[in-house]
Amino acid sequence: MVFSSAIFLFAFLPLTFIGSLLIRQRWAQNAFLTLASLIFYAFGEPVYVFLMIASAGVNYGFGRGIAAVRGKRMKRLLLVLAVICDLAVLGVFKYAGFAVTNVNALFGIALPVPAIRLPVGISFFTFQAMSYVIDVYRNRDMCQKDFMKVLLYISFFPQLIAGPIVRWNEIEEQIDHRCLNETEIADGICRFVKGLFKKLIFANGLGKVADHVFALNIGQYGMAVAWLGAVCYALQIFYDFSGYSDMAIGMASMFGFHFQENFKHPYSADSIHEFWRRWHISLSSWFKEYVYIPLGGNRKGKLRTECNKLLVFLLTGIWHGANWTFVIWGGLNGLFQIVGGWMKLMPRLPKVLNIFCTFVLMTIAWTFFKAYTLSD
Repeated sequence: MVFSSAIFLFAFLPLTFIGSLLIRQRWAQNAFLTLASLIFYAFGEPVYVFLMIASAGVNYGFGRGIAAVRGKRMKRLLLVLAVICDLAVLGVFKYAGFAVTNVNALFGIALPVPAIRLPVGISFFTFQAMSYVIDVYRNRDMCQKDFMKVLLYISFFPQLIAGPIVRWNEIEEQIDHRCLNETEIADGICRFVKGLFKKLIFANGLGKVADHVFALNIGQYGMAVAWLGAVCYALQIFYDFSGYSDMAIGMASMFGFHFQENFKHPYSADSIHEFWRRWHISLSSWFKEYVYIPLGGNRKGKLRTECNKLLVFLLTGIWHGANWTFVIWGGLNGLFQIVGGWMKLMPRLPKVLNIFCTFVLMTIAWTFFKAYTLSD
């Protein structure tokens, strides 16, 4: 069930919204939203909804264990086990086929490639589950004793399919203490409509052009058509992703929740560094908080800092999909970041030229993101 589908717009969303308004007790409202979110996910994933519930249960259990033990070594052990479990689930469902295919190609063997269907939204709800356990490890007071609240956090339908990634430390208080008024509801509805307009009008229209160009044989077009397809895709992915984020933020506001902004005019950025401060902010923040800083961030010398940046972007690329095209896309962004840092020592170009160059570099990177294979 996607946000732009008729059954969501004219049945699921209005019924869930009205039902939530009619329930006054916060615990009952939370239970209702949890049930609605599970129905939303089960509509498209009638089997994998149990995988999501199991993921929430396992991470809830690890969180309780981390909060209960006193020894730092035992806490760290439980955290490592929790992260391994989460990454194992992600690895099996998202990367098993990719890994076996590459092993076969590397060693010239013919291991059977597992045909495992990818659960919708698994990258998002797995990262949110990991966020919960890591936040509890850092502060045991964040441990939630009520499993249903953890399940609501992980399964809440506005952000379940396409983000933004909501961290536990951002929403913990809102589960029990949130205020809803007419202004917030109206603003949320307007934000949702804005996102829906982006998706249906701009993203879908630009997507048709991009898909047509990318489907052509290379002998059927020249430079101008190639750039047309690349630019249309760069705009399509922005309007598509930012549209879904607007819809998610708007719906969350309709139910009294506040999600952080996920896009802030990224194509007006005048550097790759600035672009990633404006693009998919929740994902960038997640990797910065839970990967980049634990690796040492920029505190362990220039070389280590650049290696950390490159590793984070490679992981960001593979997070998006099990394909070498995503790895190259992530690697390009990491290299752009590193080179951009060096270029700060050089005289600055006019801002409009920097914005243009940033857009061109990102458009080139998006071409790898869009392509199905490296030969494409």
